[in-house]
Amino acid sequence: MGPRAREAALRRLSEDEFDVLVVGGGVVGAGVALDAVSRGLSVALVEARDLAAGTSSRSSKLIHGGLRYLEQLDFRLVREALRERGLLVTRLAPHLVRPVPFLFPLRHRVWERGYVGAGVLLYDTLGGARALPRHRQLSHSRALREAPGLRSDALVGAIQYYDAQVDDARFTMMLARTAMQYGACVTTRTKVTGFLRDGGRVTGAVVRDLEGGAELRVRARQVINATGVWTDEIQRLAGASPGSRGSVTVQASKGVHLVVPREKIRLDTGLILRTEKSVLFVIPWGPHWIVGTTDTPWDLDKVEPAPTRADIDYILEHVNAVLRTPLTHDDVEGVYAGLRPLLGGSGSETVKLSREHAVIRPEPGLVIVAGGKYTTYRVMAKDAVDVAVADLGQKVPASVTDRVPVLGAAGFEALRNNRRRLAGRAGLPVARVEHLLGRYGSCVEEVLALIEADPGLGEPIPGAQGYLKAEAVYAVTHEGALHLEDILVRRTRVFIEERDHGLAAAPEVAALIAPVLGWDDDRVREEIDAYRSGVEADLAAQREIDDATANAVRLSTAAPARHVA
Repeated sequence: MGPRAREAALRRLSEDEFDVLVVGGGVVGAGVALDAVSRGLSVALVEARDLAAGTSSRSSKLIHGGLRYLEQLDFRLVREALRERGLLVTRLAPHLVRPVPFLFPLRHRVWERGYVGAGVLLYDTLGGARALPRHRQLSHSRALREAPGLRSDALVGAIQYYDAQVDDARFTMMLARTAMQYGACVTTRTKVTGFLRDGGRVTGAVVRDLEGGAELRVRARQVINATGVWTDEIQRLAGASPGSRGSVTVQASKGVHLVVPREKIRLDTGLILRTEKSVLFVIPWGPHWIVGTTDTPWDLDKVEPAPTRADIDYILEHVNAVLRTPLTHDDVEGVYAGLRPLLGGSGSETVKLSREHAVIRPEPGLVIVAGGKYTTYRVMAKDAVDVAVADLGQKVPASVTDRVPVLGAAGFEALRNNRRRLAGRAGLPVARVEHLLGRYGSCVEEVLALIEADPGLGEPIPGAQGYLKAEAVYAVTHEGALHLEDILVRRTRVFIEERDHGLAAAPEVAALIAPVLGWDDDRVREEIDAYRSGVEADLAAQREIDDATANAVRLSTAAPARHVA
């Protein structure tokens, strides 16, 4: 996915007719592209910004069944999600999806242990074949050994169970690369501005290249829209009114997460807490914890939803209720906000809206998939392609994505077993190679090849010591990054992991990638300035109390970049 590959992809968009055009480069769109191309169809995917730039890079980073949905008696959704979790951990992406233990503190001595225990036992068994360890009951003293950072009076015992974790942005990007490996044409910074029609049938889309400015007419036998919280806008672009007969309505719900240093919370396990509205997670994230989330309606700017001081206070208040040493605002290293695409209209109680997904055909040639959750992206993609191929007038094979590993999975276990040899060959610490394997899987060989060709790329990035210089270069040569923000926010997680949000690393990274992307000194300065402006806008928004003010402050503070739409 380097610059030359993008040029070739743009030519294909303007010259070829595709069986399926996918609109949206989040996890569902990438999943749709892989599902369709792996059935033998010709496929193009266009994304207005970067892969996973929206919801798919701002989740809780969990692959899970949704324990709280059991309490709502939504057994089908939980069973479906747990089956997908098992596939991802064992077959499809073991390099990117890994098990994580969670502690569920109990507050009542008798009935709660039986009630929650029965639910978690069901959680263990609903997903079919066991992919993760089963839950276990813990006494008060045993729970505190697992979680010494909890107040003694915050629990009378606990239940420990397992779910799984993923770097959501990396997984989405690798899913798109997998689709490309099988022949899909994938482009970012390509925005749909209208639809092509033949009578009453949609026959493609008008697409603007936001980097070069060219307008392309992309012809396709079927268009599948997978734009998440932008679903209503795409329906209006197609001439349909959201909420009318044959359409779907999506309500955005804002979820905010905090990132804090690992040493600030003394836990040897993840943590899940009940709140008055939903649940709060404390999730291990390398040398950090991710703490969240909130669940509030959002009808403002969807490109960069703004976290507020009130959001941060809410999370701190609820997690501090059980911690021996409370977290403070000074402990917060990073904050991010994402928007969940929920089906079911509008209103203040977004937590009650459906996490189910819907697939509709509002008019011939156009299919819309909306709703759902990250874990079930593959099912959503399969359902959308099933509806699309029914209108192709030809026999198309059934979905095979439950047996198609994501790029980097093949050979991962063997390479992990040989990590000491890889480390010796590259002149890197074993721990560093283990980190790379968890990000690239068997594609780590390509990253190590860059270091062998230029040993200087084996050095850590100044200002972002958790990542190597080779990773920045690889992001633009293989992973489709076109801007400094793409690397610091999504290909790596420097933006939320470093206290300065990557400002010290930005000049170093820009200098590394400039030769590959053909940037001159002016463009390098422009990219650094645009990134700094985005950081300052986020920090300014976080000082405000309410959504409207924070959104206005963020929009007024962030300077528009010439090359970013």
